Amino acid sequence: MEINLLIERINELYRKQKTIGLEEWEKAEQESLRQEYLCFIRGQVRDTLDRVKIEK
Repeated sequence: MEINLLIERINELYRKQKTIGLEEWEKAEQESLRQEYLCFIRGQVRDTLDRVKIEK
């Protein structure tokens, strides 16, 4: 899933959670999306660190 759509859906579920609450399947979807987002961020950090060169 494209990262912008992923973030948009996470935020949509968050707003719904704060107003009327979530059903069980929505809670599961929210957790799944959060995990996918975290994997994306971790991958970005790893890519960045892989390109870092330490010079003395």
